[in-house]
Amino acid sequence: MKFFDRNAIAPVLANGIKELKLDLNEQQHGQLLDYLALLAKWNSVYNLTSVRDPMQMVTHHALDSLAAVSAFEGAVRVLDVGAGGGLPGIVLAIARPDMKVALIDTVHKKTAFLTQVKAELGLANVTVHTARVEQLQVPHKFDVITSRAFADLSDFVNWSGHLLAEGGKFIALKGTAPADEQERLPGDWKVSQLRAIQVPGLQAERHLVFIEKNQQTV
Repeated sequence: MKFFDRNAIAPVLANGIKELKLDLNEQQHGQLLDYLALLAKWNSVYNLTSVRDPMQMVTHHALDSLAAVSAFEGAVRVLDVGAGGGLPGIVLAIARPDMKVALIDTVHKKTAFLTQVKAELGLANVTVHTARVEQLQVPHKFDVITSRAFADLSDFVNWSGHLLAEGGKFIALKGTAPADEQERLPGDWKVSQLRAIQVPGLQAERHLVFIEKNQQTV
């Protein structure tokens, strides 16, 4: 594992947050740094992400997820499917402590990491599930279901559609916005918006894909 140099990483994270015009307090900055430190530490044993360099984790993971925060405005209950190392779910939970964020993954070592993050960072708004999303049942459905590089859009919708509240939406974090995936969506769903996002320090294409119920079929 490359050394996690908090003093070098903190200003890069702070500048990125400023560029994204996010109003995060000192505690939230600290939680994001603590999360990245845990991710770097656990990654050396658990292989949570292919990104090994902690400085790259700032841009490729933390800022990449923070760039999507504004899209969750008004959301109260959010589900992150295939949460892996906690992206974007943990980052959203830190940035939006008013929002309840559930994270689900089938891999025990990943959910063990997420449970540890929840405990160490004191994230009372986080719930972690170890299960297949198709089999998950919850007492309250979600306003927004999100994923980051999880699956084909049609699989994402088919597997987790039963968990979406009436009038809710999917927000998929994607690199490019593949037209063939959009075309394969089930007939009662449609891409309502395709939003390009800029990630500070990352020279790569990033899009948010918003998927909602096709009103004509309701």
